This record gives sequence, structure tokens and C-alpha cells, in this order.
Amino acid sequence: MRVNGKIRAREVRVIGPDGNQLGVFPLNDALNLARQHGVDLVEISANAVPPVCRIIEIGKFRYELAKKEKDSRKHQHASIVKEVQLSPRIDPHDLGIKLMHAIDFLCEDMKVKVALKFRGREMAHTEVGFEVINKFIADIAPFGHPDFQPKLVGRAINLMISPHPRGKRAKNPREVEKGGAEPPAAAEAPKKSHPEKSAAPQKPKVPVAEQPSSGGLQNPFAGLEIQ
Repeated sequence: MRVNGKIRAREVRVIGPDGNQLGVFPLNDALNLARQHGVDLVEISANAVPPVCRIIEIGKFRYELAKKEKDSRKHQHASIVKEVQLSPRIDPHDLGIKLMHAIDFLCEDMKVKVALKFRGREMAHTEVGFEVINKFIADIAPFGHPDFQPKLVGRAINLMISPHPRGKRAKNPREVEKGGAEPPAAAEAPKKSHPEKSAAPQKPKVPVAEQPSSGGLQNPFAGLEIQ
């Protein structure tokens, strides 16, 4: 990206700050025009004849480019395919985990390929595999739709699921849980009493002369007078 003095063309086609074309100018005139607006002259199409330059602040131009790239990556998500593998004897808990993974992918505008593979004698009961696939389709219906009916190809049932448009798609349950009610504040919880801090009854102080002697010995401070 060439800016201001780094532009090498003798003449450039200039686009103004409002996006309108101003025409073809000598490079020095285009630079002076950019200085009058207090911004930069940015070369946006170096291969054109003459090169196309835009009068814009370079920081703003880079921000617009970054935003366009980010938007383009969002549209590319629809071409990304994630795979989820199942089995005819899958545990209900494991099936729920696989379902949540597929929901996460669909909510990020990705396609999901579901493959249910048969092993050994499981091929004798393919109807069990179709039951698992149909249950999976029913549970994921709020988030995506199958591109075609489940097909048995070799020793596996294959299925492709595409996400619904954002306006017709249910919200991700994980995001709903995060936005739910927060637990009550700790300040509202009952305060626990601390025995070490509780007010214990204080014993009355006994003058030294009146304290009883211990062990049959005389109190050495018995005759002491404190003024």
C-alpha cells in the first residue's frame, strides 16, 4: 500500500473524500489536494492506468479494509464443513454431546456432515441406525435442515445439514444459559458466626494482692502497694 510520497505514478485518478471521482490529476496536484483536506493520498489500485488513489485518512482506510475482510470471513463459514460421527449403539448421553457440537457449528454458519458407521454384524439391522439419524434430525431441526434424505452408502449412513438463516434459526442454548439469571449475591447469604470473633464474657480483674497463691506458696506480690 503506497501512501503520499511513496506513490510513483506521474498521474493518478483521484477519488474524493465523499467517494466521488474527481478526475485525473498530476501526482503533485493530487498530493496538494489531499493536504488541503488534511488527510492522505492512498493508492488503492496500482495496476489501473492511471493508478487510482483515494483521498482519505490512512487509519480510517485500514479500518475499512479490516472490516471488509472480517465480513468476508463470515460469509466463508457457510463453505466450511464439520463432521460428526455416530454409531447405531451410541449412548444417549454421548448422542447429546454430539448434538451440542453440531448445534455450535450450525450457529457459526458452518455445515455439518453426519456419518453413522456400522461395524460387523450391525449391518444386519440398519433400521436401528436410521432411527438414530432421524432422532438427530428432529432434535437439530430448530438450527438446521438436511440437504438430502439420509443415504446408506457402503457401511455408513451419510447426511449433510445446512444452517438456517440467522433470522429463522434458534439461539444457541449455551448462549441462552450464559445470559440467564445470575446466582444471588454473596452478601445476601446468611452470615456465619466466627467463634474466635464472638464477644466472650470478660473475667473481672483481680488485684495482684488479692490473687490466691497456688501450690501452697506465698504470693511474692502480697505486700506490694501500688500508688
